[in-house]
Amino acid sequence: MPFMKGRAPVRRTLEYLNAGRLILKDKVRIFSVNYNTYGEHHGGARDFVFWNISQVQFKNPEVQVITFKNMSPSPFIRCYFEDGRDMLIDIDSKDRHEIMDHLLKVVGKTKEQLDAEARMAESKDNPANFGYGCNRHCICEIPGQVPCPGTVILPDHLRGKHIFAPK
Repeated sequence: MPFMKGRAPVRRTLEYLNAGRLILKDKVRIFSVNYNTYGEHHGGARDFVFWNISQVQFKNPEVQVITFKNMSPSPFIRCYFEDGRDMLIDIDSKDRHEIMDHLLKVVGKTKEQLDAEARMAESKDNPANFGYGCNRHCICEIPGQVPCPGTVILPDHLRGKHIFAPK
């Protein structure tokens, strides 16, 4: 498989990308990471970009994710919001797990928000759904379907007892 080449090809698998924990808040529009390719205090930022930035991109398709290499003396993450504000997050001398935990607290959605969004996504009204908790109680309410036998008696050719009855 051609996508399984290079350094740590597991980063490109769908299972790995879906395992990302950081889902950014709705107001975040741009997520930028500044780090250097050298230096001891940039190690956590390098590891975060190498292992986690693809997960952040995959889980947040509406957010622009940018990395800047060798442009600043200290590593940091800057989040730009839709109202023009920005937030600067210092990641100097932190490992990638500490960075991820801090980002989850500061710009990530809470577990309660994610659960509420999952419930709302499940309960979206689909016209094909019927039964309890839906707009239609029975499929007979949809135009073109056979009416309920309790409301309208079915024709004889649709009833089993008339097909097999002796004549």
